[in-house]
Amino acid sequence: MKTKKITKGTLITLILIFAVLIATVILENTINANSILFTVIRKGAVYSLVAVSMNLLNGFTGLFSLGQAGFMLLGAYAYAILTIPDGVRDSVYYLFRGSSFHFSTVGFFEGILGSEGAAGFVSLILGVLIAIIVAGLVAALFAFLIGLPVLRLKSDYLAIATLGFAEILRAIFQWDKLGKVTNGANALRGYPTFSDFNITNEKGIVVLRLSSVVPLIIAGLCIFVIVLLINSSYGRAFKAVRDDEIAAEAMGINLAKHKSLSFCISSFFAGVGGALFAMFASTVQAKTFTSALTYEIFLIVVIGGIGSITGSCIASFFYIACSEWWLRFLDNTQYIGDYQIPLFRNGFRMVVFSVVIMIIVLFFRNGIFGHKELADIIDRKKKKKPGETAAADSSEKESTQEGETI
Repeated sequence: MKTKKITKGTLITLILIFAVLIATVILENTINANSILFTVIRKGAVYSLVAVSMNLLNGFTGLFSLGQAGFMLLGAYAYAILTIPDGVRDSVYYLFRGSSFHFSTVGFFEGILGSEGAAGFVSLILGVLIAIIVAGLVAALFAFLIGLPVLRLKSDYLAIATLGFAEILRAIFQWDKLGKVTNGANALRGYPTFSDFNITNEKGIVVLRLSSVVPLIIAGLCIFVIVLLINSSYGRAFKAVRDDEIAAEAMGINLAKHKSLSFCISSFFAGVGGALFAMFASTVQAKTFTSALTYEIFLIVVIGGIGSITGSCIASFFYIACSEWWLRFLDNTQYIGDYQIPLFRNGFRMVVFSVVIMIIVLFFRNGIFGHKELADIIDRKKKKKPGETAAADSSEKESTQEGETI
């Protein structure tokens, strides 16, 4: 049995990932912990996972779905409901005279292992991980049930159906009749967040901050699983369905089975992303998971490249950095001496950001990375010889022109 060798590009990519994790830990424990940089890292990690899960469905399977916000909502609520401590639950559900659900995954492990010191930290990790996995499974279960009728549709019809499902789900979770479970239109709070993973001493002083590296690790592991799936026989079947359904069916691929499988796996990781989003936001409320959230994720996928995992990850951090950090100054009034610069006011940031996105879409029609990954780009540059670069580039241009003509 032959084993596939690890290429230099893959090795360099792994080294870069570990370097980013180490740098994040060092920065978070040396500079101001309230810096907007760490907000970008946490939110970017969450969005990268959801974008990759959407890319698995839209880019690698060819199913145009816009229900990502709905599956994130399911994951966020499932995580919050499972992890709210019993002592806090009545105060959260005070408008409904308490909750009808009395179980906490973290409390369950604290009852077995203890809640003090290292045992309490292990209980937190196990309880959170179990709740995140259950959140993904809840989203996958709903995806399976919804997929039975919906996946018979194609193209825009599938997108409209999944978008409608997300909007209906958001309305149902705000229904007062379900208030003892979902808290109605009110927010869920009090559950473990990323900041709870910071290590403290006996006096409660933080000695090691891990609140920014935790979402990177969880999202990174999930994305790694998705990459393994894409490179497996199932991933090749997904790509075959995307390229030509008739040819794929002729080759013996069960279209219904693989579409449903891709839809459920994508929804599972969207649910996990929803749980991470709940940990990032510290509160969960149904009105947050609007169709605009799905459009943001889809925009990230388009910018990074439909069919590129690397593109989705890098575009997520780029999008969050621009919207939350780099362009924030455009919303504030600016002066040059006594002269007030026109247009600099609340909302101008989004105008400029929209122009930046339009430029990227116009000049990078296939996204920044297209169908390529970072490891492939590194390997390709190393394999090219100086005399072959121009010939390879010209052949690429000719093939692109032929594709556009067809």
